[in-house]
Amino acid sequence: MLDIKLIRENPELVRQGIENKNEKNRIDELLALDKKRRELIAVADDLKSKRNRVSDEIARMKKNKEDATHLIEEMKTVGEDIKKYNDELAVVDEEFANLLLYLPNLPHASVPVGRSADDNVEVRRWLPEGYDLDSQAEVIDHLQIGKNLGILDFERGTKLAGSGFPLYMGDGATLERSLFNFFLDFHLKHHGYKEVMTPFIVNRESMKGTGQIPKMEDDMYTCERDGLFLIPTAEVPITNIYRGEVLEESLLPLKLCGYSPCFRREAGSYGRESKGFLRVHQFNKVEMVKFVEPSTSYDELEKLVNDAEDILKALNIPYRVLMLCTGDLSFSAAKCYDIEVWSPAEKRWLEASSCSNFEDFQARRASIKYRRSEDKKTAFLHTLNGSGLATSRLMVSLLENNLRPDGKINVPEALRPYLGKEVIG
Repeated sequence: MLDIKLIRENPELVRQGIENKNEKNRIDELLALDKKRRELIAVADDLKSKRNRVSDEIARMKKNKEDATHLIEEMKTVGEDIKKYNDELAVVDEEFANLLLYLPNLPHASVPVGRSADDNVEVRRWLPEGYDLDSQAEVIDHLQIGKNLGILDFERGTKLAGSGFPLYMGDGATLERSLFNFFLDFHLKHHGYKEVMTPFIVNRESMKGTGQIPKMEDDMYTCERDGLFLIPTAEVPITNIYRGEVLEESLLPLKLCGYSPCFRREAGSYGRESKGFLRVHQFNKVEMVKFVEPSTSYDELEKLVNDAEDILKALNIPYRVLMLCTGDLSFSAAKCYDIEVWSPAEKRWLEASSCSNFEDFQARRASIKYRRSEDKKTAFLHTLNGSGLATSRLMVSLLENNLRPDGKINVPEALRPYLGKEVIG
C-alpha cells in the first residue's frame, strides 16, 4: 500500500499517478478520513491524559482523607467520552484502512504515460539467426498441431473442468513437465535462485499482502468453506513467506523461484481471444521473486528481465521486451516489462512473462522489513517478481516455431535431456 505520509505531503503527485494508471481517484476521500481520525485520536488522547492527571489527584486526596466524590463523578463522564471517541475512531480507522487498500501503486518516473497496451514501448527484440518475421511460411496453429500429434486435448479438458482447462496427453504432458523442470534447473544453475515449493492455496492475508485482494477478488477461484484461494501466481505464496518478518540486510538480495499451477477466472474477459492456450483458467509457471535493498531494486529489475530472456534464448524462441505504459501497469506494480514470444500462426506476439518492481508497496501491505546493517534500524524492503516462465503461450510459440514439414516437432536442444528424445511425433 502507499505510505500515508507520502499522500499527505504530495497529494497532487499521488492524484496524477493514480489517474495515469486509469484508476479511480479517491485521494480527497482518504485525506478527509485521515484528518478525521487524527482529530479523534487527539481528542481521545487529551481525555486520557486528563483522566491520568485527575486519577493521581483522586489518589492524593483519598490519601489525605479529602472528599474526591466530585472528581470521581467527573471521571465517569470522561470515561464515557473516551469510549465514545474510541468507538467512532474504530469505525473511521476501518474505513480508512479499507480505502487505502484500494489505492494502486504509483508508476515510476521512467514509465511512459499512456492509456492502454497500444501505448507500450518496445525496448528490444531477439530473433534466432536467420529468422525473419515477415517471411515466415504459413503454419497450422498450436491447436491443430496438438490434435494431429495427439498431445493436446482441449475438448476432453473442457469435459473434465470446463473451457480454459487444458489436457496434455503423452509427449504433450512430458513436454510441459520438461519445460518447468528446465526453467527451475536453469535459474538455480545460472542465476543463483533458491528453489521453494509452496502451497497452491493461500489465505486472505496472503492475497491481500501482494495486492490481489480486495480489488481483484472476483478474478480468484475460492474455497469459500475454508476461506482460502487458489493462487493466481506463485508470486503470492513466495512473497508471503516472509510476511510480518524482518530480514537482515546481509541476506539481500534474496532470490527465490518456484513452480506452481496458476488459477485465474479472468472475470470480465468475455469476448476476448480465448482459443487454446491463448487464454486459459489454469496454466503452469515458474515464478522468480526478489527481496532487495531499496536503492538496488531497479538494477535488480533489469537483471530479472535478463534472467527470463536467457530461458528464451536457450530455447531459440523469438521474443521482444516491452515496457508497459502507466495505463497498462498492474495494480501493484511501479514498473513492469512484458516479454512476448512470436506466434507464426497467429502472426502476433504473445505474452510469456511479466517482470515487475513493486518497490515497497507489497512490503507495506505484508509488513516485510529489513534491518539495515549500518544503524540496525528497520525499513520496508522492495519486492520484485517475474515469470520465468509461464508455459501456456510459450507452448504456442514452441510448437509452431519447431514444426517440421512432416508435421512432427523438433525438440529444442536444451529440452532433449528432459524429454529423452529429439522429435515429437
